[in-house]
Amino acid sequence: MFSQPVIFKELFKGFTVLRWNDKLRPVEFIEMDKHAHKMIIAWCLAKYEERNGRSVNWENIIKGGVYELLRRIVIRDIKSPIFFKIKKDYKDAYRILNQWVLNYFEQLNLDKTLLEELRLYIVEDDLVDDFSRYILNASHKYSSYLEFLLIKQINPYGYEIEKIDREMLKDIEQFLELEGIRRLITKQKISDFVELCGQLRFQVRWSQTPRIPRTSVLGHSMFVASATYFLTRDNNPCPRRLYNNFFGGLFHDLPEAVTRDIISPVKTSSEDFEAIIKDIEDELAEKEIYPLLEPEWVPEIRYFTQNEFNNKIVKEGEIINVETVDEITNNYNQDLFNPYDGQLIRAADHMSAFLEAKSSIDYGISSNDLQSAIKNLRNQYQKRIGNINFGDIYNEL
Repeated sequence: MFSQPVIFKELFKGFTVLRWNDKLRPVEFIEMDKHAHKMIIAWCLAKYEERNGRSVNWENIIKGGVYELLRRIVIRDIKSPIFFKIKKDYKDAYRILNQWVLNYFEQLNLDKTLLEELRLYIVEDDLVDDFSRYILNASHKYSSYLEFLLIKQINPYGYEIEKIDREMLKDIEQFLELEGIRRLITKQKISDFVELCGQLRFQVRWSQTPRIPRTSVLGHSMFVASATYFLTRDNNPCPRRLYNNFFGGLFHDLPEAVTRDIISPVKTSSEDFEAIIKDIEDELAEKEIYPLLEPEWVPEIRYFTQNEFNNKIVKEGEIINVETVDEITNNYNQDLFNPYDGQLIRAADHMSAFLEAKSSIDYGISSNDLQSAIKNLRNQYQKRIGNINFGDIYNEL
């Protein structure tokens, strides 16, 4: 099984890995946030390449995004510039480092298929095709540069700021073959979409409840996407189902870029109020988010953000809700049905909330809200969804 408690706990460590922590910065930059932004950018870049007639291996892009996050969590003490210098100039040391990372995962007793994929990705560098790697590297460089621009704004004359700026722009130049990169650096409308998504790093979840770590909506989106990836793999997905579930998880909170994070107890205080909030989110998304996208991308983003926790398929051009994950697996697990497991995304969303609450209590910061979240979610998930026994997962988280 891919969906082991230990892999979700490893993923959650991404919220405690700091970036740029040797520079004056307006907020804490967190590894999980950065990888969320990176994968949003990767989606945009790959979409442009598809439109231009190039074949995109979305499964490889997803795997590369998730597995690179896991590697960065393990080598959290090595700054990115040092990591890339080791990779470029010290091949033997780089190989030893990657073997050490793999050894770390081996002692966690992960699923054998997952371990083999991690070995191919981390040690052999042979899991992801060259073009997918090119897109991921471009999105990595550009998302890092957007972080740097925030640092530069508050410390324009700081030590090595101009040097870092020149070096990062030079790094981005090697990706100008990609239409999306050209559009981003020339500040066309897609750059506004990317920057709007980036603002989700400023929105703190459970903002009225003291917690450690203080997770953002942006980072939460990457956790949900990554957790959904593992949950989906255990349900033998067709390629489109894996794509929909990962990017559905990544974009499920996108409307909060224009409405802010409204906590679940408030949203669900009454059916009428919940419906009103959803209507407002949909209206603002139509006015402020969708116009920033290429028109042909909008139906897909709507599919991800409207009724985002419903299981659904598309049949004869009509979106149809499906009762269970098992029904999708048994009857609609084909690309032509565009299957989407909203129930798995919701389960990953709740798992994120559970780990947020539990982590804070483990660090010694508790409250009635956090304790009740743990109790209620653990009770709620004493059940199976698809091929996954969530009761077993929650009992070990």
